[in-house]
Amino acid sequence: MTPRFVVTGTDTNIGKTVFSAALADALGASYWKPIQSGLDGETDSEVVQRLGRIPSERIFPEAWRLKTPASPHLAARIDHVRILPEQLMPPASNGPLIIEGAGGMLVPLTDEVVFADVFARWQIPVILCARTGLGTINHTLLSLEALHRRSIPVFGVVFIGDEQADTQTIIGKLGGATCLGRLPLLEVLTPDALRRAFRDHFDISCFQRVAA
Repeated sequence: MTPRFVVTGTDTNIGKTVFSAALADALGASYWKPIQSGLDGETDSEVVQRLGRIPSERIFPEAWRLKTPASPHLAARIDHVRILPEQLMPPASNGPLIIEGAGGMLVPLTDEVVFADVFARWQIPVILCARTGLGTINHTLLSLEALHRRSIPVFGVVFIGDEQADTQTIIGKLGGATCLGRLPLLEVLTPDALRRAFRDHFDISCFQRVAA
């Protein structure tokens, strides 16, 4: 079995798409965004393809593409689309696979189902992306608690932002999670710069050893 990971975050717009691009590039992985809300500008799949230099054949199409930039449950309602969470199944991949959620884990897909419910069914190791700034301890520990309560396997936490050693340490200690590394904010975000940053701040071998 080759590595498969779900990449989620403590919130929206924290950099999990950029991290997904870096990890997909490093592993030579395929990428799947199950649900895309908002189609103006680049989608997350297009960002990952561009920043990670991922060939188009390794970008799996979204199960649902919603025009409205909102939580999936609301976007689907506005777009007159019915999301069926039970039909969300990871695509078959010949190699490593990165699956990226939308926003945080408790983002609703319908009025009854949140993303974490789907993650619990899949039982694929989760990588939780978190900011290093003020407030991240509370948000990250709450997210880890939600994962543990649903018996979702947690691979570890990735921090995004400036170095905050104490914050990173206390989250690992209280949350019972491995700190996988920190992706710094890049002044110029290019494929080459992202590849260098990932290589300098992460041990790719720890991702390669995991099979799900």
